[in-house]
Amino acid sequence: MGGSRAQPQDLVITLLGTYLRERGGRVWSGGLVRLLADLGFSDAASRVALTRLVSRGLLTRQRTGRMVHYRMTSRCRALLAEGDARIFALGRRADGAGRWTVLWHAIPDERKLERTRLARRLRFLGFGSLQDGTWLAAHDREAEVAGLLDDLRVRSYAGVMVGQPVASVDFGGVVARAWDLDELDARYRRFVRTFNPHTRRSAKVMRDRDAFRLRTLLVNAFREFPALDPELPAGVAPAPSHRAEAVALFHLLYAALADPAQRHFAAVALR
Repeated sequence: MGGSRAQPQDLVITLLGTYLRERGGRVWSGGLVRLLADLGFSDAASRVALTRLVSRGLLTRQRTGRMVHYRMTSRCRALLAEGDARIFALGRRADGAGRWTVLWHAIPDERKLERTRLARRLRFLGFGSLQDGTWLAAHDREAEVAGLLDDLRVRSYAGVMVGQPVASVDFGGVVARAWDLDELDARYRRFVRTFNPHTRRSAKVMRDRDAFRLRTLLVNAFREFPALDPELPAGVAPAPSHRAEAVALFHLLYAALADPAQRHFAAVALR
């Protein structure tokens, strides 16, 4: 369903944020493997994904007798909270020129892992890369960036500036280097084309397993957009033509499928 095939680690994060975070944070390993099988992954691929999430410090593994459970770490909860803030606010920001944020860094090669994580999380905050080590966002991201630099322990290698763009400067060239707006709108269009047919089917007549699969793939697809959409002010670039439709569709299906999807998750994985 949709464009590029979802990856099992990404889907586990989607499952944790969508179904588990408000349910105590502990989930049965066998249940997660079964749920990933519902989404098309083998047991082996699922267990490798879980092991890698443990190594990334996002999950801890606990054994009770023959049962193995996973529990979200505090780092995982913080990342999910950051994700929710971006996902559920996307497309609902008040327009205006506002303040922009510039970040530059010179993280050394021996901190390559932190440099990679910084890039990934900056994109999720709406930053675009102007050149190696220099990032731009069309909003005031001072607080988020300060927390991010502290979390990765790279504050001493970075600088941040927040300010107002000069009105007389044409930002067209800068925007074109930092973000691919044509591809962004194409992705919004594909999202609408993929999920819009399901609005004609009532969640009340869908089986719990089908509702779970559809809602999980919906969230996993939509969570890509914060890393792609800089939400530029209208004076800089027009909004993607399919964004509003995609956002409305996401919120509609996310709510409509909530109860049956949550029932399936609980029945399989919470024991």
